[in-house]
Amino acid sequence: MELKSAHAKQWKEVLLELKSDSKKGLSSNEAERRLDQYGPNSLQEKKKVNPVVILIAQFKSPFVFLLIIAAGLSSYFEEYLDATAIGVVIVINAIIGFIMEYQAEQSMEALKKLTLVPAKVIRDGSMREILSDEVVPGDLMFVEAGDIVQADGRLISFSQFEIDESSLTGESVPVSKQLDALPEDTSLAERTNILYRGTSVTKGNGYFIVTSTGMQTELGKIAALVQSADAADTPLEKKIEQFSKKLIWITVMLVVLIFLAGVLYGHPLVNMLMTSIALAVAAIPEGLPIVATLALAQGMLRMARHNVIVKKLAAVETLGGTTVICTDKTGTLTQNRIEVNHIRINGSEFVFEPDALTQTMRILQGGLIQQTQNYEIIQLVSTLCNTAEVSVDRDGKLQEVGDPLETGLLKFVRAGKKDIFSIRKQYPKVFEEPFDSATKIMATCHAHSGRFTTYSKGGADEVLQSCTHFLEDNKVVPLSESVRNQYMTEASEMASSGLRVIAAAFKETDDIPGELNKELIFTGLIGMMDPPRNEVPEAIKDCKSAGVKVIMVTGDHPATAKKIGLKLGLLDSGQDDQVMHGNTMGDYEQLDAERKKAWLHTRIFARVNPKQKLDLVRLLQENNEVVGMTGDGVNDAPALKKADIGIAMGLRGTQVAQEVADMVLKDDSFSSIVVAIKQGRVIFDNIRKFIVFLLSCNVSELFLISMTSILNVHYALFPLQILYINIVTDVLPALALGVTKGSDSVMKQKPRSSTEPIIGREQWKSLIVYALVITIGCLLAVFFIHGRAHEIESWNKELCNNVLFITLIFSQLFHVLNMTSDRNKSFFKTDVARNKYVWYALALCILITVGAFFISPVADALRLDHLSAADWAVVIGFSLFTAIVNWSLKKLKVIV
Repeated sequence: MELKSAHAKQWKEVLLELKSDSKKGLSSNEAERRLDQYGPNSLQEKKKVNPVVILIAQFKSPFVFLLIIAAGLSSYFEEYLDATAIGVVIVINAIIGFIMEYQAEQSMEALKKLTLVPAKVIRDGSMREILSDEVVPGDLMFVEAGDIVQADGRLISFSQFEIDESSLTGESVPVSKQLDALPEDTSLAERTNILYRGTSVTKGNGYFIVTSTGMQTELGKIAALVQSADAADTPLEKKIEQFSKKLIWITVMLVVLIFLAGVLYGHPLVNMLMTSIALAVAAIPEGLPIVATLALAQGMLRMARHNVIVKKLAAVETLGGTTVICTDKTGTLTQNRIEVNHIRINGSEFVFEPDALTQTMRILQGGLIQQTQNYEIIQLVSTLCNTAEVSVDRDGKLQEVGDPLETGLLKFVRAGKKDIFSIRKQYPKVFEEPFDSATKIMATCHAHSGRFTTYSKGGADEVLQSCTHFLEDNKVVPLSESVRNQYMTEASEMASSGLRVIAAAFKETDDIPGELNKELIFTGLIGMMDPPRNEVPEAIKDCKSAGVKVIMVTGDHPATAKKIGLKLGLLDSGQDDQVMHGNTMGDYEQLDAERKKAWLHTRIFARVNPKQKLDLVRLLQENNEVVGMTGDGVNDAPALKKADIGIAMGLRGTQVAQEVADMVLKDDSFSSIVVAIKQGRVIFDNIRKFIVFLLSCNVSELFLISMTSILNVHYALFPLQILYINIVTDVLPALALGVTKGSDSVMKQKPRSSTEPIIGREQWKSLIVYALVITIGCLLAVFFIHGRAHEIESWNKELCNNVLFITLIFSQLFHVLNMTSDRNKSFFKTDVARNKYVWYALALCILITVGAFFISPVADALRLDHLSAADWAVVIGFSLFTAIVNWSLKKLKVIV
């Protein structure tokens, strides 16, 4: 639905047309009815790939064309069994490719569903959070600094409101808004009473009535004209693609040499051509990009189960190479259970335990605080200078909407048996100066008894600097510099005990003041406890052992930050020089080498502003660090974007921060960042494992066929056998390696360099050694059978061919167990041996291999004959021999 010309109407007219209410919004039943009528508030995405299209695409590969040529040649020379078998191989390859690609598509779709954004609406008279696709025309929505607007709508009220509309109009300067109706022909960019979907709130807060949703919004109309471009390949995918191209050329050259050698030895031209085609198809892992994407997507879903939503595939690769984490304190290192339990008034300290649900407050120290005027004003400040909501639902559970600090203040008020709704009704808000990270103060102005009262809260130092008087014994007296310093000292003492300290102030005026945060009356200090998360000290230890430096970057008091840092093991006692106040950081552009060194040496930055966060990221990156930066506010967006990994908070983070971030923490916990780094390393390690596995197997086939061609033996592998090996050993074991949970030692290694190739010199050396051992083992098995057959005078080339064929398959299957990173552990305790999917893959592949002997058409196509128990013993013995030799070389650190 779209309400036409909402900008040309008074907002009350818009409310009437949409049958909504400026205070209560829609009822839940009406909202549900409208959702059924108008559909979800979502944009049409790029059309999903049809499964039939994915299946057809499997037959467009150049390797499939080669196989079709081979099948055609077989038919031409009346080798109909071979032609049929090659046709079956083409179909099987297509099915396997389709399953992997379709699963990758499904995994990416599942990841998209995890990134739905919430919206705040007023329904049935109370604020609630819903998913953005549930917003309907007529909904009364609330937005504040940091939110992304989720639908088009007409503004009905706001406070110091500015919007970034660059995503829609291209205008880079934030736009101020107003409420008056505009001329009908006003252009879209000049409709200053309308909010548009996809724009972001940079300052203040406001309410608007939704006029358009989904594809009827201005953003939806653009989306209808222009479909999203294809996503760019990640750096990892590009590396794999480049690597695959090089591998193709190397393989083609080797295949040409094998073909020429066979022809020179007098082998039939057609047979050698078909062998070369089969070897080229088998040796090149053309499905490698799909397997890598599948591994990345599945890894990202696994992270989601650990409360980490990774929004970009490229971020997974970067995670594994992270060298520095710059983390916020509140809610990330602490539990984000902020509760008021200390108040200081005129030198007296009151300590208590509030319970918002039962509306009780147990006084632990300080006596009858409720009887002081200071306490009453602190309660009013906590209630009125606040945009959060706290209520009890039908199930008797406490529901909280808003910033945790503000909900903590409301819970404190509720525990004192005060009715928040009644207070707010009694003191209607007429003006507001929202919290600003630069001033660290928020203030609201309220009408009451014919006068206006301003209530202010914020950082203790900042509020005290804005005060000229203080409340003492229910009297307003001038605030001297010595008294101001005394309160600042008290604030520092509270902060050094681990409390988060804010100050409360007020003033009364006959008119709405021009500046709210001037000439205030200081009332008292509020101490809020947010204990450290229990799991964080261990996570910080893991970071240190993994070579990842942890830096706390917070807007809190230095004493509070230091206390938490000591508790968490981020600092050791006596390391005061590793705590830096934002005021002493200096201008980044004018820093000398000594001062930059001091920044790099510091472990805790306190009282920092968003620009200083951005400067810190720049300095770390200039020193070749890979930086992960956490953030939750709209002002954190530049630092999040600049960082190599931007990490937004899911619980308390603004939508703008979540939009620009590479990953979102659903639980806001630091330990989840460490889990993400570990998973990033594991995913890269797994991709490297299955590439080394695939290449070592494929190179062993190249070596083996090259050797048999050079030696001109009569038991070389047939083309169909090569293709069969490719089907049996390439797919299932590689996929199983892709879901290995990872080695325990992965977080004891240094961060990987971003320039490090997937397959480096050590990996190339290792895979060539692996391939040589497999080749030698297979040839030894045939020589053993050959010698034994001569002794018992029953030698035949079919037997030797079958032994070579089955020994190669078994050697490659057993080889998967050597792809571990835990070479210092006993065999059955390695990460690969503990992966149940590896054992399932081995069992199924062995069953397919052995089963081929008992299915006549397959046995005929592969030219399989009966093997005796002694023959099977030779096959298994030499297959195990190759695995044991490679494992021994790995244990001796000859190979990785």
